[in-house]
Amino acid sequence: MLTGRFNTPLPTNEPVYGYAPGSAERAELEAELVKRKTEVVEIPCVVGGERIFTGRTVEITMPCDHGHVLAIAHLATPEVVEQAIDNALSARQAWSELPWSERVAIFLRAAELLRTTWRQRLNATTMLGQAKTCHQAEIDTACELIDFWKFNASYAQQILSDQPQSNPGMWNRLDYRPLEGFIFSITPFNFTSIAINLPSAPAMMGNVNIWKPSTTQLLSAWEGMLLMEEAGLPPGVINFLPGEGADVGDIVLANEHLAGLHFTGSTQTFQHLWKTIGTNIANYRTYPKIVGETGGKDFIIAHPSANAQQVAIAILRGAFEFQGQKCSAASRVYLPQSMWNEVKTVLETEAPKMKMGDTCDFSNFLGAVIDERAFNKHKEYLQIAHDTATVVTGGQAHGEKGWFIEPTVVQVSDPNHRLMAEEIFGPIVTIYVYEDDQFSEILRIADATSPYALTGAIFSTDRYAIQEALNTLRNAAGNFYINDKPTGAVVGQQPFGGARGSGTNDKAGSAQNLLRWVSPRTIKETFNPPTDWRYGFLNEK
Repeated sequence: MLTGRFNTPLPTNEPVYGYAPGSAERAELEAELVKRKTEVVEIPCVVGGERIFTGRTVEITMPCDHGHVLAIAHLATPEVVEQAIDNALSARQAWSELPWSERVAIFLRAAELLRTTWRQRLNATTMLGQAKTCHQAEIDTACELIDFWKFNASYAQQILSDQPQSNPGMWNRLDYRPLEGFIFSITPFNFTSIAINLPSAPAMMGNVNIWKPSTTQLLSAWEGMLLMEEAGLPPGVINFLPGEGADVGDIVLANEHLAGLHFTGSTQTFQHLWKTIGTNIANYRTYPKIVGETGGKDFIIAHPSANAQQVAIAILRGAFEFQGQKCSAASRVYLPQSMWNEVKTVLETEAPKMKMGDTCDFSNFLGAVIDERAFNKHKEYLQIAHDTATVVTGGQAHGEKGWFIEPTVVQVSDPNHRLMAEEIFGPIVTIYVYEDDQFSEILRIADATSPYALTGAIFSTDRYAIQEALNTLRNAAGNFYINDKPTGAVVGQQPFGGARGSGTNDKAGSAQNLLRWVSPRTIKETFNPPTDWRYGFLNEK
């Protein structure tokens, strides 16, 4: 048994590679893309370390070329789901009793492997399977996931070091126990780092997991599973179950040993899961911890004092990076009348310059949306824009080869228009122009228009206006940006999460999230217990 007070390596944010023409990292990534495009990967379920090929398969295709098959994934059957639960519970005791330093060492090794030999492997699968540019893949798949693992290791040490005071004659301690049961991790398609962090963060704190990744993100999720195994993750700690939501979820949520849900996805799905857990609440051995990050209708509000060029660039980047498929993407904008013409000119001029196409072509700024379902949904919103609003630029869909939606700017005359209220999750941003003297009123409108409260931004050079926005919009965004786009939260710098319809705000990328995956036990030890039941006040003469 190792003894000592161990300190994790001091975490620093992973530098972002530039992928400039002629750079070594660009050549390495291009070679990996060519390799990955020429193979079809077979993705199994992983239960207790065993590969299970169920024969119930689904094709994983490129969003930018929906005729190109990247992988064949085997979906979990009810028998496999039950087997995964049993394996997780069997692995629980040994994993929970492993010293915390040994657990985090696995993920620190995974971070180093990803930083070096695995970097372009995961970047390439994210680019191909999720249609991210090299820049977006690098930020997500490499940098953010490395940061999650390195910073979470440090946060784990921080949490375990937080101990109570002790008076003379006693010793008080907190035992940070893993949850009693297993964690169910349901992960989204849009961020590889989030998908892999959701099962690995609870695992770092000693928990075992059932992991159901999105079927449209299975290629990079599978690579993440392989990476964690290479880093030394023991069998059964994270069980990998591709599958449809109900096929896996109905069985998992009914199991008495469910101890927690770690979720990122749609608000509707999260509410359904919460309702199901509530219905089953009397059947569980412990009350499950529920952590979820869901939708957003994220805003940019410009005060008349703001710099119009800066606002326009924030709209372009915030709305159109990764085709707007970020929970934090700018989706509604409030602009003063005095600024509108200048901003409009920039948007009309620059948005059409944003090349759209296969992300293997490094000159493209946008790729395709994730699948046909998303494509059809966005086509419907484009039609609404054409019918009920003014399309400033873009407005077309192209689905012949890939699922492409043009970067689209829409202007509405009603701040409560459905395009200002509903989550679209695509490259469509809606603008409402207000009278300059109505800034205070527009803050109240922005606060009340949407059920979400994930991210938002205020642009102003007037400090009183900034302070007013901070106060009025205090509950409108869990991540609030001043003179910056509402996207791009960095682990260790801007802990991420929102409230209202956007989730439980448990702040991924901070110690607050890891605290959800432990159940503290207070231990009081008295060194010299009393030998008489009488207290001093009873000893009257």
